[in-house]
Amino acid sequence: MANYVTNTSDKSKKQAMILCCIGFAGIGGLHYFYVGKYGKGLLYLFTLGFFFIGTVKDLITIASGGFTDNVGAPLRE
Repeated sequence: MANYVTNTSDKSKKQAMILCCIGFAGIGGLHYFYVGKYGKGLLYLFTLGFFFIGTVKDLITIASGGFTDNVGAPLRE
């Protein structure tokens, strides 16, 4: 009998969505700082989320459950 353990992040998907939406106000990358990906957060901050294209992509990724934190764990509901 196998026991499966699902590792999830302590970071919230809802909070990441809110921070990602703030990117449309010109402060991109806050969702990356939230999950501990500081390098990508700085890149998004200085490029406006790759001119908002990256922010839209990240919104879709977060909503679909594919966004992960800095150790690769999926965000919790």
